[in-house]
Amino acid sequence: MPLPRIGVVIVTMGNRPAELDALIASVNKQDSAAARVVLVGSATPLTDVPYDVTKIPLEDNPGCPGARNVGLRALIDSGEVDVVVELDDDGLLVADDVFRQVQQLYAHDPALGIVSFRIADEHGETQRRHVPRLRAGDPMRRGLVTSFLGGGHALSVPMLRQIGIWAGEFRFGHEESDLAWRALDAGWKILYEPGLVLRHPKTSPARHAVYYRYTARNRVWIARRRLPVPLVPVYLGVWLALTLARIRSLTGLKAWCAGFLEGVRTPCGPRRPMRWRTVWRMTRLGRPPVV
Repeated sequence: MPLPRIGVVIVTMGNRPAELDALIASVNKQDSAAARVVLVGSATPLTDVPYDVTKIPLEDNPGCPGARNVGLRALIDSGEVDVVVELDDDGLLVADDVFRQVQQLYAHDPALGIVSFRIADEHGETQRRHVPRLRAGDPMRRGLVTSFLGGGHALSVPMLRQIGIWAGEFRFGHEESDLAWRALDAGWKILYEPGLVLRHPKTSPARHAVYYRYTARNRVWIARRRLPVPLVPVYLGVWLALTLARIRSLTGLKAWCAGFLEGVRTPCGPRRPMRWRTVWRMTRLGRPPVV
């Protein structure tokens, strides 16, 4: 059986040229070459990128999921790839067999929809928030999960054809959950594979000015879009309580509350709630869709 063909999508805003050069070099050194690499420039012309990749400059910045969608459409429409690997532009593939391992995983299991890489800093440390399960104490524990990491992951093209691509209107935050819940509801598997490593600087998501607003708004949106009606207030109540317990910044709390109200008042996109058997499946995997 032939191994699936790998495509790569990288989104950049043109503000990390050294990191982007290193990432593309690490992509090019893989012992199983990508069939095609697409570089999407969010509000950047990509004129200074010397590599032989497919360059798609955008005049504006549609947000991370919106820009990734541009790359995904190019690869899906080309018919040249079976699996898409998406990588943050300040990440680095430290091993040269990552793509080959991804190919083997998908060749072994046709029901595999998403593979989540392990994010580690230059010291090999993985932050708890980068482990896609509630019990995050052991980042080296491999297994099926209910979410995945946006910085480094692989997506099945047949899965994307069935469930659709990113929710571009989210712009930043929880677009992974929206895609993961759709995948699980359609019967696809999500695997956390810590042996696949993307080196990435240690950061805080709160470094982004829109973090609190978009986090709150998008949590409301995903609940309205994807959860059965009885679970919507439970999910939002849990996250309201957790937020009040965690946030130490009055400015951040005000932005979060404004985003929460925005999520309630504004259109969230089509409502397609998951089935109750998906709720039970997620619960058995260790993370019911209420937290």
